[in-house]
Amino acid sequence: MKCLITWKLLLLFSALIGLCSQRDLLASEKGQSLVPVTAKTERVLQLPPHGNNPRNSEGDFITLKDGRILFIYTHFTGGAADHSSAFLAGRYSSDGGKTWTQKDQTIIENDGKQNIMSVSLLRLQSGQIALFYARKNSIHDLLPVMRLSNDEGAHWSEPVEIIPAEQGGYYVLNNDRVIQLKNGRIVIPLALHQNLKGSDRFNPNARFVCYYSDDNGKTWQRGEEVTVEKQPGSKQPYMQEPGVVELKDGRLMGFCRTNGGSQYVAYSQNGGKSFSKLKPSNIISPVSPASIERIPATGDLLLVWNNHRDISPQLRGKRTPLTIAVSKDEGKTWEHIQNIETNPNGWYCYTAIEFTEDGVLLGHCAGDRTKNNGLAESQITLIPLTAIYEK
Repeated sequence: MKCLITWKLLLLFSALIGLCSQRDLLASEKGQSLVPVTAKTERVLQLPPHGNNPRNSEGDFITLKDGRILFIYTHFTGGAADHSSAFLAGRYSSDGGKTWTQKDQTIIENDGKQNIMSVSLLRLQSGQIALFYARKNSIHDLLPVMRLSNDEGAHWSEPVEIIPAEQGGYYVLNNDRVIQLKNGRIVIPLALHQNLKGSDRFNPNARFVCYYSDDNGKTWQRGEEVTVEKQPGSKQPYMQEPGVVELKDGRLMGFCRTNGGSQYVAYSQNGGKSFSKLKPSNIISPVSPASIERIPATGDLLLVWNNHRDISPQLRGKRTPLTIAVSKDEGKTWEHIQNIETNPNGWYCYTAIEFTEDGVLLGHCAGDRTKNNGLAESQITLIPLTAIYEK
């Protein structure tokens, strides 16, 4: 009897510890207390590495006309490094993202000398589906390409080069980054890294530039490179992995990951042709990308990132926790801040966002650094819309 009571007490203590680990001392600028996301939040698909598949990385979603949801992600075969061989694989859901097919379907074979990765899927105003990805040939040759589908992803066109291959360059395109504006313009935010010729070293300092198309992707124009506001001191932050979101007044808000302690933001009043200077924001984060999209049901913005406001010293620089927040004022302030993953060894990043009828799907890297490469495991998380707005 005593053993049974002791065992029950241990279970209760363990549950209490688990509950406490979900809480965070972070607070919004409005002084809100943070609470864990409701228990209704589910990990609906996990894609761990195994055997000859040492890494499953970033992807994106598209909702098909028959109601199914397709998730396309990077399936590595030749190693777990960013330059290892990989192709684009897909999984389908027929119930709003609650369950997924169990086997990968090859969507696009590797057509790069190293790999293809960083998928963006976009339902164009024409009704077609556009598939964007980065084709990697070398440390000096990484360019975005686009394919179109007229039959809901059953077949894809030949790739369209957004930047001519002869021009070259190392342009990083993150997953779930390409958008189409209300006026029909397609905008691709890119980070141009000028890696030294003859060297295999990666230059972390990038230049943020958008390419855009006003004819459904047939031709592309290059915008102006975005400048960065000078910061105090001699050491200046570097920019990487930009994203854009269209605001209600028609402006674009651009955001970049940096080593400056926060996401840096800039604004465009001409559809991505040019931007104001990139400046620090109130989105405190490590060197890790953020994702921002508009919630169709409410018109608010949803932010997913690694919230490092008042983070403990042990977690500084780590891509944890994974946090969501809502903005009702077009990104000026954020509220309903909630952590959905808090493993201190977790590596949560490269989040794709897809809204369903009553919730949101997050497709993101979710590796455990004590077990494998933090980018080696991909996960899909389903959150009810009501949970997003819990206080």
